[in-house]
Amino acid sequence: MNRKTRIQPIETAPATEQDVDDNGYDRPSKSQLKRDMHALQELGEALIALPKDALKRMPMPEKLDEAVREARRITDHEGKRRQVQYVGRVMRSLVDDETAALRTALDSYRGVNRAETAKLHWIERTREKLLADDAALTEFIRQHPGVDAQEGRTLIRNARKEREQQKPPRYFRELFQWIKNAAGVEDDDAPEDDDDQADA
Repeated sequence: MNRKTRIQPIETAPATEQDVDDNGYDRPSKSQLKRDMHALQELGEALIALPKDALKRMPMPEKLDEAVREARRITDHEGKRRQVQYVGRVMRSLVDDETAALRTALDSYRGVNRAETAKLHWIERTREKLLADDAALTEFIRQHPGVDAQEGRTLIRNARKEREQQKPPRYFRELFQWIKNAAGVEDDDAPEDDDDQADA
């Protein structure tokens, strides 16, 4: 009973260069793996939430495409939850290049969408300024010299009358188009001051 036994140290195989990363860890931490899984799950959910036309432009492998479309089709809450989890599992089976391509396409879509939103907000604000103040038209004409000023004056006058008489907003909409055409679709500097409001 009193005899002491010597405990032999357990020999471990020396770690090879392949097992150890630059930080000295032999594998990603559990929390890192969990973060990666959540990121892929969120990417899958973002794909499910895309409008149909944007979804068509996403570079998805066939299995993921089918899983995402099925998730969009299901209306039952529990069934949808399980399908969304399945989409996450399919996402985890993709190689890094495939997930990188998906992220790039999604970021590109969101960037275009944000720029469009900013442009629309700028046009709406400009229309309100033109309707509220005659001096705003002078400034707008100065900034966009190729614009048909007479048409702008007529649209503003008719839109104001329309608003006073609570008529359907025909000229109000035409004024929006006039501003959009005058500013030009490629007029990149127009909505820049609206980025913060577009995010709101």
